[in-house]
Amino acid sequence: MDRLAGVILHPSSFPSDHGIGNFSESAYQFIDVIAESGFKLWQMCPLGPTSYGDSPYQCFSAFAGNPYFINWNKLIENGYIEKKDISDLEMLPKDKVDYGALFSVFWPIVDKAFIGFKKELEKSKELKTEIDNFYKLHDYWLYDYCNFRALKERFGNRSHLEWKNKAESKNANLNKRKYFFISAEAEKHAFTQFIFYQQFYQLKQYANDKGIQLIGDLPIFVALDSADVWANPTLFDLNSEGLPNKLAGVPPDYFSEDGQLWGNPLFDWKAHKKEKFKWWTQRIKHNLELYDCVRIDHFRGFESCWAVPALETTAINGEWEKAPGSELFNTIKTQVEDISIIAEDLGVITPEVEVLLAETQFPGMAILQFAFGDDADNPYLPHNLKRNQVVYSGTHDNDTSLAWYDSLPQKTQDHVRHYLGVSGKNIGWDLFRASIKSVANYAIVPMQDLFSLGTEARFNNPGTESGNWIWRYSPEDLEAFFHDSHAYVNDILKCYGR
Repeated sequence: MDRLAGVILHPSSFPSDHGIGNFSESAYQFIDVIAESGFKLWQMCPLGPTSYGDSPYQCFSAFAGNPYFINWNKLIENGYIEKKDISDLEMLPKDKVDYGALFSVFWPIVDKAFIGFKKELEKSKELKTEIDNFYKLHDYWLYDYCNFRALKERFGNRSHLEWKNKAESKNANLNKRKYFFISAEAEKHAFTQFIFYQQFYQLKQYANDKGIQLIGDLPIFVALDSADVWANPTLFDLNSEGLPNKLAGVPPDYFSEDGQLWGNPLFDWKAHKKEKFKWWTQRIKHNLELYDCVRIDHFRGFESCWAVPALETTAINGEWEKAPGSELFNTIKTQVEDISIIAEDLGVITPEVEVLLAETQFPGMAILQFAFGDDADNPYLPHNLKRNQVVYSGTHDNDTSLAWYDSLPQKTQDHVRHYLGVSGKNIGWDLFRASIKSVANYAIVPMQDLFSLGTEARFNNPGTESGNWIWRYSPEDLEAFFHDSHAYVNDILKCYGR
């Protein structure tokens, strides 16, 4: 690993006129600004199609992209729709994401765009070849996902466990093995994926050309109501009704005294081992084609995961259930070259997890907001960090550094200031500099800290059900950062060899 610095920002947080940040001009402007500031890394949350809770960590597919990120201006340029067709999107809030309102107006516009796309497809052999190649390249997940979404629409967007016509669902499940779209609705979802991937790779190429590497995020577990579980039920620990026997989560910790009950089904690791970890190999390879590096969320779950009986309402009464560990990664490494992975090794880390991390040689994580107790041996304090590590001032799950500091007891605030040798008036920037100075090869900060924002800009508060994933910055935020701070950032990065 080179000695680099970067920022965390999810694309949903970009400014846009379409109700949510997307791959529009704002994304390119963001890349320009961080590149000119000297950053070399851009980390984002998972880009999958979000489900009911709007969390990018609970998606309808482990492989598909979120159509919400499509840049509609490009589709207008291509002639698939007209400017007037997206007027409902332009009426949505610009200071935050209203997912309910977005959902209600988004899909009728997709329907119009798909009609326009099909008209162009009839005229353009080049476009026909391009989409056919896309189908072939992604056939191992695309048909599953598109048929799943089409059936979900047919059954009122209910969970696949509630679909009434089980025979129809089963037949569709068989048809997908022949790489067959069951309806025009399924083809429509294939269209959204074609556009998503086309636009994403254009954005990635632009970032790479500017010297920016993209860091993706891979949640270890998948959602119960997902194409992955629907199409591959034998790979998950389910009962005869297709319901989970146990649910994934984490025991009580810093974030929640009841733990976190995520509700994801657990993997049937014996079934995965029997197929030589084919599904996992495809998933890792797919992500490393999307990104230059991938952070695996809840990495400790590959050693053992917190399994909670399905009827529990909290994560307190769970138990650790063994996972394949290094056997999985050794298998993947025989089929996937240049594996660049960051292991999220936070939470309950046992000696067995430490052994797994050492065997894989993946860099772990350190969070400065977790560093300032009374113990000088705290592993997250800058003087205790290691080179093969990624240091963050905070992550998408933390409050902004300004809000974090303001919430601390006076004694802890005094300790933070004393340790860092600062006044505390610009604590976000103080933590930024501390991370940049550290020996950790990668240093990454949330964009909110560079904007000096408070708790109103928190992206996610684990264990809460509302108000998450909605924050967006304004064009003025980025302009102010560039005008006031980008030269300082560039100087600091050069000073400490990043």
